[in-house]
Amino acid sequence: MEGKFIRVRCSKCKATQTIFGKASTKVRCLECNTVLAIPAGGKAKIRSRVEEVL
Repeated sequence: MEGKFIRVRCSKCKATQTIFGKASTKVRCLECNTVLAIPAGGKAKIRSRVEEVL
């Protein structure tokens, strides 16, 4: 299975960012530094709103 990129929207500042669905480190918002995703055994656990799967 291949990894996918996901466009998410930060719940705090509403900025949009594209992240990798199998992130191995914490992914933070580039604008406000809020955690958007955390690693969870292969797939990243998304902690923000998913706008689109690319």
